[in-house]
Amino acid sequence: MNSMRKIFLVFFTIASITALSQTLTLEDIFTKGVLQSERLSGFKPMPTSDCYLVRTKNTIDKHNFATGEYITTVLSNDILTSLYSDSLTLSEINSFTFSKNEDKLLLATDVENIYRRTSKGVYYVFDIKENKITPVSRTPNDKISFATFSDNGDKIAYVRNLNLFYWNMKTENEVQVTFDGEENHILNGLPDWVYEEELGVYKTFNWSPDGKFLSYMRFDESKVKEFSLTLWGDLYPEEYKYKYPKAGEDNSVVEIFVYNTETQKSEKVDIRVNEEVYYPRLFWLSNSTDLMVLQLNRLQNKLEFVKYNVLNNNYSIIFTDTNQCWLNITEDYHFLPSNNSMILTSERNGFNHIYLVDFNGNIKQLTTGNWEVASIEYVNPKTKQLFYLSNENNRLGRDLYVIDFSGKNKTRLSKGEGWNLVTFSATGNYYLNTFSTPTQPQYYTINDYKGKELRILQENDKLKAKMQKFNCVYKEFFQFTTPEGISMDGWMMKPADFNPDKQYPVLIYTYGGPGSVEVNRNFNVEAWYQYLTQHGYIVACADGRGSGGRGEAFKKIIYKQMGKYESDDQISFANYLKTLLYVDSKRIGIWGWSFGGYLSTLSLCKGDDVFAMAIAVAPVTNWRFYDNIYTERFLRTPQENEEGYDENSPVFWANKLKGKFLMIHGTADDNVHIQNSIDLATALNNAGKQYEMFFYPNKNHNISGENTRLHLYTMMSEFVFRNL
Repeated sequence: MNSMRKIFLVFFTIASITALSQTLTLEDIFTKGVLQSERLSGFKPMPTSDCYLVRTKNTIDKHNFATGEYITTVLSNDILTSLYSDSLTLSEINSFTFSKNEDKLLLATDVENIYRRTSKGVYYVFDIKENKITPVSRTPNDKISFATFSDNGDKIAYVRNLNLFYWNMKTENEVQVTFDGEENHILNGLPDWVYEEELGVYKTFNWSPDGKFLSYMRFDESKVKEFSLTLWGDLYPEEYKYKYPKAGEDNSVVEIFVYNTETQKSEKVDIRVNEEVYYPRLFWLSNSTDLMVLQLNRLQNKLEFVKYNVLNNNYSIIFTDTNQCWLNITEDYHFLPSNNSMILTSERNGFNHIYLVDFNGNIKQLTTGNWEVASIEYVNPKTKQLFYLSNENNRLGRDLYVIDFSGKNKTRLSKGEGWNLVTFSATGNYYLNTFSTPTQPQYYTINDYKGKELRILQENDKLKAKMQKFNCVYKEFFQFTTPEGISMDGWMMKPADFNPDKQYPVLIYTYGGPGSVEVNRNFNVEAWYQYLTQHGYIVACADGRGSGGRGEAFKKIIYKQMGKYESDDQISFANYLKTLLYVDSKRIGIWGWSFGGYLSTLSLCKGDDVFAMAIAVAPVTNWRFYDNIYTERFLRTPQENEEGYDENSPVFWANKLKGKFLMIHGTADDNVHIQNSIDLATALNNAGKQYEMFFYPNKNHNISGENTRLHLYTMMSEFVFRNL
């Protein structure tokens, strides 16, 4: 074939693809959801057996992990209708939980979110053996929170009206454990706002394995100052008040109790401490008499594991983890059935790794290297093996490994170069693997514990076809070095008809919160960015100092000066982009949400014309306004570190603003209060700076619902088109 014919065919093929492809609209993205991934909905491992559940429109079916074989229908609309009423159907069930012995199902309906993790709803118990459905609460349609089976399945604990209760299914009696719950004052069995948001706590009670004891936490919010949100819409707007401890301010007084279901009495867990502490986790050991209390000091650089015996009230500190900067609370705490050792992760050697710790204080490091463990996924005491995800093979990837308790016989189980997420069966014999790469949408398989792929559940071929139909592009990855010698990872999305001889405007996306990673080898369709590339824009992102996956030195350099290095690195990134011949150096913008809104604002103010524009959605503008657990973790208190707060606050950089600036906030944001944007607006006004500001009435930090997302991204797109 001659060269002219080759050129003609290539041109003809490109022209044909372009002719067949469709241009994305914002309605396609935010109303029709044309680029949404096909997720494996309704998949749930059983609590003890090698089976899993699949929820369909009309049934909840039980399948065998090994073969995928259908075993039985656990629940269906027909069963619900015949046993209860036509009003209760699977479509009304928000979530479901099996009892540990797999003979009862707890059904949550009419669930109402309170904050990010807490909610309340109407619960029912489906007794599979008895073939009957019973409301949990004795009052019809009374909403409760965190309904939880005891291990033997004969009791359910829950919170109602800020008090802790349990229902004894054998006697069919409801028992009230606490009586002093009061709004914005006393909370029993559920966390205050800041524990929920920053320590990942969604309920603060736990059954002992034998079901005899119920541990719980009591929050006294009396000294915590209130924050008021105005909810608009009525003739007189409503004021919503809740307790929100800002940096340097008073916390709730937290106490731990253990309730004995036999004596029906509560006893306070008396662990004497000499400083203010948080209790981020409570665990029962398998003997049902020892309670493990995790105790974190307010500076969050010392975590003590306190073993407390509920029979004799003796306690001892069996392990202490410390750090010069801060410690992260995780879900990676595994207490072995021997009741004398545990497995956890720690950054004590500069990278996040796995340790085996016995209760005599002996510590054995099981993984080591200049890479990081992301999470422990399964611990098997019988085989003395544990399975974990890490970025050892590729810094931007995530792979599954197995290693034994001696730290030997490490094996990589995942295949390919990309991103893996896993969900193990109760026995550890099988797992659901979700694999993706920058060009491969989520690919779901069932694997055995040796990593062998047994079958494919879903490949997401429809999404790949849609991406081709809409002429979508994929991320390109790169690295560059800043003038300070900092190596940064980045990705870039270019227009499908990219021409290296042309110059393009660039919109940088940033998040940048401590330990976050935005540049990785997983799949994300990035629908809005696809829309922007089709309008002739390049979208780019780079992880600077403070980001995770690269060890403590890279992440924790930001300690006590959060925002300084992160914004410096985003400015360096923009300057690097200016050196690329295909980038229009006068048309570089930056945007972000939450911490990213903070960082985009600070970068614009410090950038001295490097950015033509910035968009900040729900930004923190002064860390004095944000909650104390998050903020003090990285900056300490304002009383200790006044300079660290002020020198990196956009409010104090307002007079340096150059370029076009759009600030967006929800008026009912309980997380990052609109006070942040109002205060920055005041500073910008006083400095004589012009900017644009938009608010969403009664919307929280997520700014969603009804037509909101379409409206938001239409506004942001138009701002980009006008100013970049």
